[in-house]
Amino acid sequence: MEKKPSVVMMGLGYIGLPTAALIASRGMQVTGVDISKNVVETINKGRIHIVEPDLDGLVHHVVKNGYLKATDASVVADVYLIAVPTPFKENNIPDLTFVMSATQNIIPTLRPGALVILESTSPVGTTREMQKLIFRERPELEGHIYIAYCPERVLPGNIIYELEHNDRAIGGLDKASTEKAVAFYKYFVKGELHKTNSRTAEMCKLVENSSRDVQIAFANELSMICDKADINVWELIHLANKHPRVNILQPGTGVGGHCIAVDPWFIVSEFPREARIIRTSREINNYKTEWAIEKVKNCALEFKIENNRDAVIACMGLAFKPNIDDLRESPALTVAEKISSDGFSVLRVEPNLNIDGKYKLTAVNEALDKADIIVFLVAHNEFKELNIDPSKQIIDFVGLEGHLKGSN
Repeated sequence: MEKKPSVVMMGLGYIGLPTAALIASRGMQVTGVDISKNVVETINKGRIHIVEPDLDGLVHHVVKNGYLKATDASVVADVYLIAVPTPFKENNIPDLTFVMSATQNIIPTLRPGALVILESTSPVGTTREMQKLIFRERPELEGHIYIAYCPERVLPGNIIYELEHNDRAIGGLDKASTEKAVAFYKYFVKGELHKTNSRTAEMCKLVENSSRDVQIAFANELSMICDKADINVWELIHLANKHPRVNILQPGTGVGGHCIAVDPWFIVSEFPREARIIRTSREINNYKTEWAIEKVKNCALEFKIENNRDAVIACMGLAFKPNIDDLRESPALTVAEKISSDGFSVLRVEPNLNIDGKYKLTAVNEALDKADIIVFLVAHNEFKELNIDPSKQIIDFVGLEGHLKGSN
């Protein structure tokens, strides 16, 4: 019987934990490593610290059966996966601190024959820099370990299914590393595994998200044009998409999340003169959030003039996309926090977060009752089919108004 590899997962966040749990469910011994004591303790109790459908039951199962355990330091294993954040610093320069720190953590435990795979979204050339760090500290491993890059390609809210079924691009620093990584992913991925080199795989991830960003920028720019032209952008897009070769996306409050809102800057920072459309799209999507803030504030000021009192504003949704709890780079959260810091009375509504958590949250019905202005920032399912008093003012950045009871 074939002996399955042991695995270390560096990072137990929105990607690392679901990936670790899925691998563990295939009968492999997985050690998850995270710098957060709370995360480690929570997972070792068979619980989860994030919101993701089907993940809680899966984690409980693999922890209970001894296939997944969490700790704060690396151990000896056959395969090492790195899935840590890659934010950016000032001037949108990529920050690889977490990647290099995770690499540093595994270096003492590496043995000949080990496979190291970077999954974190990274600038082109990061896998090679990771290799340099490893061999600088452990020169005796040169030529005796395998290193590859394989970016995740999943949708929050459907991560478990997509981790298993989506195709993957796998690029090693050499052909042997590519083959080794492909053999590993075959244990838990049913999608097709496409072989390439590390630089192409790194760029592939950045291009995928940049392409989405460009498409969303068109929709967001169109929404601002339509607002000025007094045209319903949702109806316009619906009609335009009847054309057999047109597929305009839906506009929103901006673009959030750790992928689409971040990855294009990795290309822009490395190719500033060439990446003109990519840069402009990023700027448009960032501006859409600023535009939304000003629209809400202007509406509140008009309310005060007409009613001789301050408006209560309900910000409906804080997550970066519908039906999740992820606040990373969230334009909705930016809107709510900015108008609140500017002195307006704000009720924050986010049904996917604990009402007693970090943010002072208000329940949906209470917000609808108390607010004068209701601002839809995220199209959560809980916000559809709401029955809203017609005396309330509605500002809809995500196309929900047509789903509300009593709307035309």
